[in-house]
Amino acid sequence: MSAVTDAVRSTAPGNPIGQSIRDSLVVAKRNLIRMARIPEVVIFGLIQPIMFVVLFSYVFGGSMDIGGSTEPSVYREFLMAGIFAQTVTFATAGAGAGIAEDMHKGLIDRFRSLPMARGAVLTGRTLADLVQTALTLLVLAVVALLVGWRTHTSFGEVLGAFLLLLLTGYAFTWIGAVIGLSVRTPEAATSGGLVWLFPVTFVSNAFVDSSNMTPWLRHIADWNPFSATVQACRELFGNPGVSTSDAWPMQHPVWASLIYSVLIIAFFRTLAVRKYRSAAA
Repeated sequence: MSAVTDAVRSTAPGNPIGQSIRDSLVVAKRNLIRMARIPEVVIFGLIQPIMFVVLFSYVFGGSMDIGGSTEPSVYREFLMAGIFAQTVTFATAGAGAGIAEDMHKGLIDRFRSLPMARGAVLTGRTLADLVQTALTLLVLAVVALLVGWRTHTSFGEVLGAFLLLLLTGYAFTWIGAVIGLSVRTPEAATSGGLVWLFPVTFVSNAFVDSSNMTPWLRHIADWNPFSATVQACRELFGNPGVSTSDAWPMQHPVWASLIYSVLIIAFFRTLAVRKYRSAAA
C-alpha cells in the first residue's frame, strides 16, 4: 500500500487521460505483486478449469452427439471453446472477492483519500485480473492439447479467438467489481459472483448443442452473450459444433461478442465507479 501511495504522490499533474492510465498501472502492479506473493490463489484458480477439461472430456466424451458424431475426440474439440469461455467468466468471482476484501480492510477508503484518477483503483484491479486470466488460459490451452484438442485454422484466427476470450473475461470482471462494491464481505462477493454465472454458462451452447434444447430455452441460449463468445471461438478455432441457428448472435458471433463485451464494460464500469465513490468500508 505504501508503494502505491508513494507512486501516486510522485506523479506530476498533467493530461487527465495520461494520469488515469498511470494510476491504473500503479494499482495493477500492486495487485500483481500481491498475487505473486500468494501463489496458492493462482494455483487453485488453475485447478478448477483443468478438472472441468478432464472430467467433461472423459466422462461425457462418448455420450454426446455433435453433428451426428459421438466420437470422444469430436466432443473434446467441441468442448474446449466452452471451457475457455467459462474460465474467463468465472474470474468474475475472484475480482469481486478481491475488491470486497480491500473494502473490508479499509484500503478502498485509503485509496479514495489519495489524489488518484476516478476509477483507477478499479481499472488497475481488473487489469491485474486480466493478466491472471491470460496465464490461466495459457495453461488450460496446454492441457487441452494434451487431451486431444486441436485447431484447424490460421494462427491469426486462433490468436483472435483468445483475444476475444480475454475481452469477454475483462468485461465480466466489471460485473464482479460492482458485486464486490455492493456486499460487505469477500465470502458474500464470491457467492454473489458465482450464483448467476452457473445459469449463464450452462444455459448456453458451451457444453451441449443448443439445437437439442426446447425452443424457448434455445432462444435464451442463442441470445446469451456467453454463447456468442463460444460460437465465435468455435468458428475461429475451426472446431465442430458451430450452431446453425438463425439468431443474429449465432450468425455473426464475432461481432456479437465484441458488441456485448463493449456494452457490458461501458455499463458496469460506469456503475462500479459510481459505487466506488460512495461505498463505505
